[in-house]
Amino acid sequence: MGCVRGAVLTISVAIVLLTICTRFAACDKYEYINLPKAHLPMYFKRFPALEKQCSEDETCPYRTIITSQSYQNRKDACWGYEDSCTERNRYVNHTCPGSHIGYVKNKQAQLDTFYSQADFGFVRDQIRETRIMCEPQFPHDSSLECSKYLRFCRGRNLMINFTDLAQRRSEPLRYKMDVLGPGQIGGHCRWHGERLRDELQHISPLQSWGPELRFFERLEHPPIEDGRCDVVIEKPAFIMKIDAAINMYHHFCDFLNLYASLHVNLSQPGAFGTDTHVLIWESFTYLSPFAETFKVFTKNPIADLKTYAGKVVCFRNVVLPLLPRMIFGLYYNTPIIYGCENSGLFHAFSEHVLHRLKVRMSARPDDRLRITFLSRQTRYRRVLNEEELIGRIAVNPNYVVQRVSYGHELSFVEQLRITRNSDIFIGMHGAGLTHLLFLPKWATLFELYHCEDPNCYRDLARLRGVHYLTWERDHLVYPEGEGKHPERDERHAKFTNYAFDVNEFERLVGKAADQVKNHKEFQKFIHLKANRPAKRDEL
Repeated sequence: MGCVRGAVLTISVAIVLLTICTRFAACDKYEYINLPKAHLPMYFKRFPALEKQCSEDETCPYRTIITSQSYQNRKDACWGYEDSCTERNRYVNHTCPGSHIGYVKNKQAQLDTFYSQADFGFVRDQIRETRIMCEPQFPHDSSLECSKYLRFCRGRNLMINFTDLAQRRSEPLRYKMDVLGPGQIGGHCRWHGERLRDELQHISPLQSWGPELRFFERLEHPPIEDGRCDVVIEKPAFIMKIDAAINMYHHFCDFLNLYASLHVNLSQPGAFGTDTHVLIWESFTYLSPFAETFKVFTKNPIADLKTYAGKVVCFRNVVLPLLPRMIFGLYYNTPIIYGCENSGLFHAFSEHVLHRLKVRMSARPDDRLRITFLSRQTRYRRVLNEEELIGRIAVNPNYVVQRVSYGHELSFVEQLRITRNSDIFIGMHGAGLTHLLFLPKWATLFELYHCEDPNCYRDLARLRGVHYLTWERDHLVYPEGEGKHPERDERHAKFTNYAFDVNEFERLVGKAADQVKNHKEFQKFIHLKANRPAKRDEL
């Protein structure tokens, strides 16, 4: 049984679209789908022929779900970027309970702005802005198409010449804009060079693909058929320019944008498949405490520029994903409008990662709130009276309190399991608070002290749609010293340690607890646990 393609495409369109599901060995087993249950209605709505096939195939693992009442009740659901998707049928609708102050004139403009800036509206805009840069004339030709400012691109039968990396480059390559030179990237197609040059305004290592694509040239012959390639990458490939892989906040900009790019590229059923090739655009061997997250996107080893130094490489299908530091991008530079929260894109990303890494909600023996205190084992921003604070709330019979350190000795998946099963997550300002992306919907993030950077994790919590709380009375927080930036002779609140008033800490934890207990999703979860414990994971 072959892979179902959905609607039949014309030859001209099919040439341009990236074809992922070309030869899945297990395609008839539907292994390439592997999505959270809640995402299946939107996925199958995109590919109705596949839904029909699956509903009639007794071997399809999604057959029972498709025929269930909960699925049928959501038959009209859509992600939000589809042309036919109405606001009522979106996967998740964001809210704007705050006033529409600032640069919008009314409430609807506020809602629309947030959707375009920080939700699936951003994906919609990339799709709408995509233009053909190199146009194929025949099926074996190359193709290239890109969104505005070359933020996202995809192509077929493209050539990249890495011979200079072995002959002339000896220094490590990271954040370099001269990896390629004239003619070292190209394809055989009708080249719209002026069109591409119009999009070169954002030339920066992590803001666009302009530094590489400015050197694109039309080749006289198809590179693969012409025998120009030392290596041909047959699997669908993603070339990634990544941010700081050691820092969770920055590295998850990479992963979120890669996930968003899957949606921009969702032209056929296999777009979420993991039999893919990932090439990191630097010569450093990829190492990261969060490397397990790549298993969400590929089951194959990660390559880097050293892998292909000295070779001409051709890609059958390649995606240049959205980048981590795009101007007004996701999420490092997201200009979140005042008063809005709960991005469906961020919510879907969280569920997708947790599902692929098999992180589940654990069974609860009782209804006590689970509080996780993230302990820092670093030079700065340690909590000096940590044991006293934890001891105070641990005696409360309504809480289950644990102190954790998310260091290298604890696998990232195990960290996610702890986070996923936390109702209140407490920690000092730092990259570890990025775990808020994987908290339950009803959870509260308590950033114990924001160290005079109040927007960073508050805004990320708004994007994810979880409640945010931080220290409210500055006279009850006690810095160990003034704090000095290690490289600049200036005061900096992030470079010292802190103690906190115990009574005020207890009060704020109580405030967070009230927020959780009154959250309708928590009440629903407790009700389901009490009445149908085996069916919590419904659509």
